[in-house]
Amino acid sequence: MKDNLPPLREVVAKHGIAAKKSLGQNFLFDLNLTARIARAAGPLEGVTMIEIGPGPGGLTRALLSEGAALVIAIERDARAIEALEEIAAHYPGRLEIIEADALEADLSQLAGSRRPARICANLPYNIGTALLTRWLETEPWPPWFDRLVLMFQKEVAARIVATPAARADYGRLAVLANWRCATRILFDVPPAAFTPPPKVTSSLVELVPRAEPLPCDAQLLGKLAQAAFGQRRKMLRQSLRTLGPDPAALLGRAGIEPQKRAEEIDVEGFVRLARALADLQGTARSP
Repeated sequence: MKDNLPPLREVVAKHGIAAKKSLGQNFLFDLNLTARIARAAGPLEGVTMIEIGPGPGGLTRALLSEGAALVIAIERDARAIEALEEIAAHYPGRLEIIEADALEADLSQLAGSRRPARICANLPYNIGTALLTRWLETEPWPPWFDRLVLMFQKEVAARIVATPAARADYGRLAVLANWRCATRILFDVPPAAFTPPPKVTSSLVELVPRAEPLPCDAQLLGKLAQAAFGQRRKMLRQSLRTLGPDPAALLGRAGIEPQKRAEEIDVEGFVRLARALADLQGTARSP
């Protein structure tokens, strides 16, 4: 849809918003592409969208044009604020601009009671994984958002959706993501679509929260996956020694063969391990 706002390249030139490598910025100027991303996050009618790192506002404009009731844009680059304010003036009452670091912002509080809420963003490469991990560890669950539609480097996207069948990509991030969400890659975006073009292809990933993921402690699950994949070439009876309890007892309680390696254990297996670890830690603390 046309929004009658100036071309993004003119906006960037007017406000001096050259992409900064230190902020992980790679801007999308192709409004056909930003519209495609917005549609992938839809339908948007009545939805509060939270966008991280909007920059000059290409995706912001698309989300509003495609019908989002409200877009809350979190931007730490002060140079982009005036450009975003021009978009806000064009869509009165539908764009809220927060000048802040997304790693420090409480998105749940910002969304407030405005539901449904959804996150859609061309994430800065240097903080994308950290943000996703934080959202996956949200408590209570189901979370305050109903979907995540996020741009990552293609290799990171592959790690998010991986299963044990893709051993090279399967790791802690995949365990956390697929435990609590249904994940899929929607489409790839070539480097030439960005300004400046990154050295890698990017992918748009969708994560839809599961209403009832297998019950276990999120922190213990992450701790287990970190220990197991931190020494992924070793058998679990060796890699899990750092956790405290006897690995043989832990694996036996979870019904997992001690000679298995982390890349051979599916999400359900890691959940069983997390439950077993919780049981053993509770036993150790009992008088």
